[in-house]
Amino acid sequence: MTPDFFHRRRSLTVLLVLAGAGVLGLSGCAAGDEAPASNFVLLDGTTTTTEQLKGKVTLVNFWATTCVTCVKEMPSLVSTFNKYQAKGFETVAVAMSYDQPAWVLNYAQTRQLPFKVALDNTGDIAKSWGDVKLTPTTYLLDKQGLIVKRFVGEPDFTALHSLIEELLAKS
Repeated sequence: MTPDFFHRRRSLTVLLVLAGAGVLGLSGCAAGDEAPASNFVLLDGTTTTTEQLKGKVTLVNFWATTCVTCVKEMPSLVSTFNKYQAKGFETVAVAMSYDQPAWVLNYAQTRQLPFKVALDNTGDIAKSWGDVKLTPTTYLLDKQGLIVKRFVGEPDFTALHSLIEELLAKS
Protein backbone atom coordinates (compact mmCIF):
# COMPACT_ATOMS: atom_id res chain seq x y z
CA MET A 1 0.00 0.00 0.00
CA THR A 2 1.34 3.38 -1.01
CA PRO A 3 1.25 6.51 1.18
CA ASP A 4 -1.07 8.05 -1.45
CA PHE A 5 -3.57 5.22 -0.88
CA PHE A 6 -3.65 5.94 2.86
CA HIS A 7 -4.01 9.68 2.26
CA ARG A 8 -7.00 9.13 -0.06
CA ARG A 9 -8.55 6.63 2.35
CA ARG A 10 -8.13 9.06 5.27
CA SER A 11 -9.65 11.87 3.15
CA LEU A 12 -12.66 9.71 2.33
CA THR A 13 -13.07 8.81 6.01
CA VAL A 14 -12.98 12.50 6.95
CA LEU A 15 -15.61 13.27 4.30
CA LEU A 16 -17.87 10.51 5.58
CA VAL A 17 -17.50 11.70 9.18
CA LEU A 18 -18.24 15.29 8.14
CA ALA A 19 -21.25 14.16 6.13
CA GLY A 20 -22.57 12.17 9.06
CA ALA A 21 -22.14 15.19 11.32
CA GLY A 22 -24.08 17.35 8.89
CA VAL A 23 -21.14 19.55 8.00
CA LEU A 24 -21.47 18.72 4.29
CA GLY A 25 -25.17 19.52 4.05
CA LEU A 26 -26.48 15.98 4.53
CA SER A 27 -28.44 16.76 7.67
CA GLY A 28 -31.61 18.75 8.03
CA CYS A 29 -35.00 18.16 6.50
CA ALA A 30 -35.89 14.49 6.57
CA ALA A 31 -38.73 12.20 5.59
CA GLY A 32 -41.81 12.94 7.65
CA ASP A 33 -40.89 16.58 8.25
CA GLU A 34 -43.12 19.32 6.95
CA ALA A 35 -41.49 21.20 4.07
CA PRO A 36 -40.07 24.51 5.30
CA ALA A 37 -42.18 27.57 4.60
CA SER A 38 -40.45 28.99 1.54
CA ASN A 39 -41.08 31.83 -0.86
CA PHE A 40 -39.64 30.85 -4.25
CA VAL A 41 -38.85 33.79 -6.59
CA LEU A 42 -39.18 32.41 -10.10
CA LEU A 43 -37.25 33.49 -13.19
CA ASP A 44 -40.27 35.36 -14.55
CA GLY A 45 -40.44 37.46 -11.37
CA THR A 46 -43.50 35.72 -9.94
CA THR A 47 -43.42 33.83 -6.68
CA THR A 48 -44.76 30.57 -5.36
CA THR A 49 -44.71 29.23 -1.83
CA THR A 50 -44.62 25.81 -0.26
CA GLU A 51 -48.15 26.53 0.97
CA GLN A 52 -49.32 27.03 -2.65
CA LEU A 53 -47.76 23.70 -3.62
CA LYS A 54 -49.95 21.75 -1.20
CA GLY A 55 -52.43 19.55 -3.02
CA LYS A 56 -49.76 18.48 -5.52
CA VAL A 57 -46.97 15.95 -5.30
CA THR A 58 -43.91 18.18 -5.62
CA LEU A 59 -40.24 17.72 -6.39
CA VAL A 60 -37.96 20.48 -5.03
CA ASN A 61 -34.54 20.21 -6.65
CA PHE A 62 -31.52 22.24 -5.48
CA TRP A 63 -29.10 22.53 -8.39
CA ALA A 64 -26.50 24.69 -10.13
CA THR A 65 -25.54 25.24 -13.74
CA THR A 66 -21.93 24.46 -12.76
CA CYS A 67 -22.87 21.08 -11.24
CA VAL A 68 -22.09 18.24 -13.69
CA THR A 69 -24.53 15.81 -12.06
CA CYS A 70 -27.27 18.47 -12.00
CA VAL A 71 -26.88 19.09 -15.73
CA LYS A 72 -26.79 15.33 -16.38
CA GLU A 73 -30.02 14.68 -14.45
CA MET A 74 -31.95 17.68 -15.83
CA PRO A 75 -33.35 15.87 -18.91
CA SER A 76 -34.69 13.15 -16.58
CA LEU A 77 -36.30 15.82 -14.37
CA VAL A 78 -37.93 17.31 -17.47
CA SER A 79 -39.16 13.88 -18.57
CA THR A 80 -40.51 13.15 -15.09
CA PHE A 81 -42.33 16.48 -14.98
CA ASN A 82 -43.83 15.97 -18.44
CA LYS A 83 -44.94 12.44 -17.55
CA TYR A 84 -46.79 13.39 -14.34
CA GLN A 85 -47.70 17.08 -14.63
CA ALA A 86 -51.27 16.44 -15.82
CA LYS A 87 -51.84 14.14 -12.83
CA GLY A 88 -51.05 16.80 -10.21
CA PHE A 89 -47.24 16.79 -10.10
CA GLU A 90 -45.10 19.92 -9.77
CA THR A 91 -41.37 20.59 -9.89
CA VAL A 92 -39.47 23.56 -8.52
CA ALA A 93 -35.79 23.73 -9.49
CA VAL A 94 -34.00 26.02 -7.03
CA ALA A 95 -30.71 27.46 -8.34
CA MET A 96 -28.12 27.82 -5.59
CA SER A 97 -27.07 31.28 -4.40
CA TYR A 98 -23.62 31.02 -5.98
CA ASP A 99 -25.10 30.35 -9.43
CA GLN A 100 -25.10 33.40 -11.70
CA PRO A 101 -28.73 34.44 -12.43
CA ALA A 102 -27.85 35.08 -16.08
CA TRP A 103 -26.50 31.54 -16.39
CA VAL A 104 -29.63 30.08 -14.78
CA LEU A 105 -31.88 32.09 -17.09
CA ASN A 106 -29.85 31.09 -20.15
CA TYR A 107 -29.87 27.42 -19.12
CA ALA A 108 -33.62 27.41 -18.46
CA GLN A 109 -34.40 29.14 -21.75
CA THR A 110 -32.06 27.15 -23.99
CA ARG A 111 -33.21 23.83 -22.47
CA GLN A 112 -36.85 25.00 -22.42
CA LEU A 113 -37.31 23.83 -18.84
CA PRO A 114 -41.08 23.32 -18.49
CA PHE A 115 -41.25 23.61 -14.69
CA LYS A 116 -40.77 26.39 -12.16
CA VAL A 117 -37.18 27.61 -11.81
CA ALA A 118 -36.35 29.72 -8.77
CA LEU A 119 -33.32 31.75 -7.79
CA ASP A 120 -32.05 31.48 -4.21
CA ASN A 121 -30.05 34.72 -4.36
CA THR A 122 -29.50 34.97 -0.61
CA GLY A 123 -29.08 31.27 0.18
CA ASP A 124 -31.96 31.48 2.67
CA ILE A 125 -34.03 28.81 0.91
CA ALA A 126 -31.17 26.28 0.89
CA LYS A 127 -30.48 27.10 4.53
CA SER A 128 -34.13 26.56 5.55
CA TRP A 129 -34.21 23.18 3.76
CA GLY A 130 -31.49 21.75 6.01
CA ASP A 131 -28.61 23.98 4.96
CA VAL A 132 -28.28 22.33 1.55
CA LYS A 133 -24.71 22.60 0.28
CA LEU A 134 -24.37 19.57 -2.02
CA THR A 135 -26.02 19.59 -5.43
CA PRO A 136 -28.13 18.06 -6.61
CA THR A 137 -30.23 17.63 -3.49
CA THR A 138 -33.85 16.80 -4.20
CA TYR A 139 -36.89 16.54 -1.95
CA LEU A 140 -40.13 14.76 -2.83
CA LEU A 141 -43.20 16.17 -1.07
CA ASP A 142 -46.61 14.60 -0.73
CA LYS A 143 -49.88 16.47 -1.30
CA GLN A 144 -49.92 17.61 2.33
CA GLY A 145 -46.49 19.23 2.01
CA LEU A 146 -44.64 16.57 3.99
CA ILE A 147 -41.18 15.45 2.89
CA VAL A 148 -41.43 11.85 1.74
CA LYS A 149 -37.85 11.37 0.55
CA ARG A 150 -34.61 13.28 0.17
CA PHE A 151 -32.09 12.41 -2.52
CA VAL A 152 -28.49 13.61 -2.43
CA GLY A 153 -27.05 13.08 -5.88
CA GLU A 154 -28.95 11.85 -8.89
CA PRO A 155 -31.99 9.79 -7.90
CA ASP A 156 -32.83 6.35 -9.24
CA PHE A 157 -35.54 7.60 -11.59
CA THR A 158 -37.31 4.23 -11.86
CA ALA A 159 -37.73 4.15 -8.07
CA LEU A 160 -38.64 7.85 -8.04
CA HIS A 161 -41.37 7.31 -10.63
CA SER A 162 -42.83 4.45 -8.59
CA LEU A 163 -42.90 6.66 -5.50
CA ILE A 164 -44.49 9.56 -7.42
CA GLU A 165 -47.19 7.22 -8.78
CA GLU A 166 -47.87 5.91 -5.28
CA LEU A 167 -48.20 9.46 -3.91
CA LEU A 168 -50.39 10.64 -6.80
CA ALA A 169 -52.77 7.73 -6.18
CA LYS A 170 -53.36 8.84 -2.57
CA SER A 171 -56.10 11.36 -1.89
